[in-house]
Amino acid sequence: MKLPMPPPDPDQLMAQVLQAKRLPEILGRAIPATSAYLPWDKMRFKTPPDGLSLEEWWLVTRMERRWSQRSIEGLRAKDDSPFSYTLPDEVLRAVDQINRDASGQIVISEQVTSPGTRDRYLVSSLIEEAIRSSQLEGASTTRRDAKEMLRTGRSPRDNSERMIVNNYRAMQQVIDLKNEQLTPALVLELHRIVTDGTLEDPSQAGRLQNDDACRVRVYGRDQQLLHQPPPVVELPGRLEALCDYANGQGKEYIPPVLRAITLHFVAGYDHYFVDGNGRTARALFYWSMLAEGYWLTEFLAISRILRAAPSKYARSFLDTEQDEGDLTHFFIYHLGVIQRAIRDLHAYLARKADDLRQAEAEIRALPGEFNHRQLAVVRSAVSEPDQFITAKSHAHSHRVSGQTARQDLIGLESEGYLERHKVGKAFVWRPASDLASRLHTS
Repeated sequence: MKLPMPPPDPDQLMAQVLQAKRLPEILGRAIPATSAYLPWDKMRFKTPPDGLSLEEWWLVTRMERRWSQRSIEGLRAKDDSPFSYTLPDEVLRAVDQINRDASGQIVISEQVTSPGTRDRYLVSSLIEEAIRSSQLEGASTTRRDAKEMLRTGRSPRDNSERMIVNNYRAMQQVIDLKNEQLTPALVLELHRIVTDGTLEDPSQAGRLQNDDACRVRVYGRDQQLLHQPPPVVELPGRLEALCDYANGQGKEYIPPVLRAITLHFVAGYDHYFVDGNGRTARALFYWSMLAEGYWLTEFLAISRILRAAPSKYARSFLDTEQDEGDLTHFFIYHLGVIQRAIRDLHAYLARKADDLRQAEAEIRALPGEFNHRQLAVVRSAVSEPDQFITAKSHAHSHRVSGQTARQDLIGLESEGYLERHKVGKAFVWRPASDLASRLHTS
């Protein structure tokens, strides 16, 4: 991506305005409130109010923002100034909606809340996030191959697949540790998991970067430097401060969802590791959201949306860094991503509910009795007739024992809905070639 145009320095603009004796006129002019909290790189294309230059408009806007900013004292930029944020209406509105929609204040499909199907949807969501987060960092495996690998439990065949397996394990770890305090050791362990077997130097997995000469930097097109992180000597202290902030230490209050987004930003800004910083930062975001009670986060594939527009993701970092560490820019973008992920989940569940009703209408006439896991296999088989199922993948999807999974599949086989094949030393099941007609005529 191309580096966005940095804003004019407000202090220099103020000096120019004072020298021109324009400050009383500028401050006395009625400035209409903008409908969006814009960075300079977007605001410079707008028409300023009558009688003001673009630079003067930016100066007044920046002064208003400074007056209402809140500082995050524990987390500081490279120049030792604290990161800060404001709470414009668009942020407050988004925070309220996410608090309602992701923390249990809204009725969600029983496919998520029912113990019978919840685990299946959780596994699917974790798989999706693991794939998309890895693809954001360069993994080239197709979504179809990656899903097949994770569901069947086969070993990864290359570095890209290893990244996805690692990400999946890290997401599982985050869920298990959501009630634990965040510590530097836990962050290092998450990094070790996401980079296991993928680094040129395996010893760097789970270790802070310790050589400024090899310090990772972020480049855009034509090797344009986008971000140079803090020196390595500061990393232990910065990571300690991040953990303190994550655990709620400090006097200032911040809405929990904004705290989680702040962790995401600062972990990416500090770049603690030689590689895997983005994956670790997103894992910390999930940990914080779950720790704060946003239980629906388990089912959200945030990285799928980020990957659809990676330049916007990168720009949200740069807008904050260029604008005096104003996290509001990063907040606005990521609050929108969370809201879209929630909408996508509801739309997905609505589609699945329609499919479920249609399938169950047909399945009700099936001979014998089938449990919810077997019904899920039949529904999945109808929509994906080329898939194959193993006892291991079925057990993994529904979190049951291998013996229970085999009994489920053998039961469907005995009724003619699945066909068993031998692949190597293992058995796999495929949908019967006449499955659809069997359902319609049963």
